[in-house]
Amino acid sequence: MSPIVDGLDWARVVERLLYLFPPIIGVGIVGVLQELEYPVPGLDFGLFLVGTFGYTVLTLALAMALVLDAKRVREQPKASGNWRPHPWLNGLFALLWAPVAGVVYLARRHRRFGTPAGWSGWWLVIAATLATTVGGLVAAIVAFLLAIPGVVAGAIGLAGAIAVGAFPVAIHQDAAYVCTESNSWRPNPGIYLGLAFLSLSVAPLQPLVAGYYLRKRRREIGLDGE
Repeated sequence: MSPIVDGLDWARVVERLLYLFPPIIGVGIVGVLQELEYPVPGLDFGLFLVGTFGYTVLTLALAMALVLDAKRVREQPKASGNWRPHPWLNGLFALLWAPVAGVVYLARRHRRFGTPAGWSGWWLVIAATLATTVGGLVAAIVAFLLAIPGVVAGAIGLAGAIAVGAFPVAIHQDAAYVCTESNSWRPNPGIYLGLAFLSLSVAPLQPLVAGYYLRKRRREIGLDGE
């Protein structure tokens, strides 16, 4: 149970800020691909500003949210048990490596307080990102074999944009829901969010994680949550 009884729930702020990192990173990646295919004067500089400025703002905001939430947890030792997060160490970690710091904090926090569950249908979004990624990969292979470079870039860009933006949010939210419904399997939403972030740089990981998660969910509580 969360120790937050009034005021702003900074743990939820941490979640929402983490959700914004993949789109910011994705803007830069997709933009570079566009620049290579269709050069536009000043586009690369504009995308550089969006990526760097956006990442910096998110990093500072995440560091502040981690400090404030850790302080609130420490003020209620009975609720947090033996977990005493250090506010300024978490904030410094965020300044050095923001997404990792946020993911680690949420994973540790979940073990003590859990994560509020929301919509039961987030598995549909996970399935959609899986289908999009596999479809984009197949289209890219076909286009490569047929020597159609424009289709290759388009297929990879579309699949990547959907998976990058939606997959981390969907699997984190759905894992939080499954924790409230399953007695035998309690996936840690923070850990799955970390795997989703890792899949942004290790492309084959996304369909593997999504496929495993959906299979496990179906066996434990079904895909309809019943």
